[in-house]
Amino acid sequence: MQRIAMLGSGFIGRFYADSIQGYRSKDKIVSIYSRREESAKKFAEDYKVSHWTTDMETAIAHPEVDMVCISLPNNLHEAAVMLCCKHKKAVITTKPLGRNGEEAKRMLEAVEKAGIFNGYLEDLVYTPKFIKALESVKNGALGRILWAKSRETHPGPHSDWFWDIEQAGGGCILDLGCHCVEITRSYIGKDIKPVEVMCWADTQVKPIDAEDHAIGLVKYENGAIGQFEVSWTFRGGLDLRDEVMGSEGTIWINSFLRTGFDMFTTGKGADYVAEKAESNTGWLFPVGDELNELGYNHMFMDMFDAMEAGTAPKESFYDGYVVNCILDAAYRSAKSKLWEPVKLDIWRGREGVSKDSHLTEYDADHYLVKEEVTHYGAKKVIIKNKVTGKISEKTLE
Repeated sequence: MQRIAMLGSGFIGRFYADSIQGYRSKDKIVSIYSRREESAKKFAEDYKVSHWTTDMETAIAHPEVDMVCISLPNNLHEAAVMLCCKHKKAVITTKPLGRNGEEAKRMLEAVEKAGIFNGYLEDLVYTPKFIKALESVKNGALGRILWAKSRETHPGPHSDWFWDIEQAGGGCILDLGCHCVEITRSYIGKDIKPVEVMCWADTQVKPIDAEDHAIGLVKYENGAIGQFEVSWTFRGGLDLRDEVMGSEGTIWINSFLRTGFDMFTTGKGADYVAEKAESNTGWLFPVGDELNELGYNHMFMDMFDAMEAGTAPKESFYDGYVVNCILDAAYRSAKSKLWEPVKLDIWRGREGVSKDSHLTEYDADHYLVKEEVTHYGAKKVIIKNKVTGKISEKTLE
């Protein structure tokens, strides 16, 4: 059983609470901190939390607390983490870890120096579809991974602080790109070093200082490419899609807008449909179990099980740090219009990984370009001579 102090009583804090107290059925939030007294009291009442406070350190230092869950605005993550280090409390925090790589690095170094358990709450690498897809990738079903793309777009976040560049640290690149980068990084291999980023970003619709739309490419040392598409300007709800392409196969995932659950309603009696749904009339696409489909259940199970086993979770502060450094390069590229290097002061993966050979032997004299069966039944191969480079085709039967 984990006894948890929840820091933050808003949208994500309530999503977390629903999962924490509903999945394993033995974990309990014992303290809630909120910056507003009325919010703390309401959260405590709704989730039957015995202790509430508007003082962050009081919540963290509470004698019954084993673990602290941070669901606060980005600019408050570092202060909360440092208090967890001070009181030697295990800490798990919502994404992104920091507003930039330097903040993330300070938090990573602090928790490791304090010797406390740390987990990075990147829920979208815990969704059932992602877990199944990653298992297929790791088992070699797609061969050598060449390209992985992740898209998260919606009409914009729920709370005011997201729209303030000082509190948030950025716009949709930081808010949504952190998901997409970790998803694609996982498919390519988290031990493969990200080396440079090319990114386009703009403020197209919203009256804000940060970007509301961006597209980026992340180049990895082994030649693989990760791609992210993020937007706060997309109309139509929450669009979560992944694509993975390998030398032997492809995976397409649609996690939210097309789930096999379609509903039409005139709107009479309709209320909440799904996260960031823009309407409650017409054709709608509800989600059967949002907590599960968005990965919260599997994420907290991994965190709590790892804590109890004395091991590291699948997503730690180190992962959050790497993601922040990749996004820093994306922001630099959006300004320079050039490929920008990923600056990693701490790297724990493989070094000097070369691009895998793309050459497939056909016979002693040729490489295979392609083999196929035509619409008229003939089987043929297209081959390249190893010495002359000449391309030719050969009918087999």
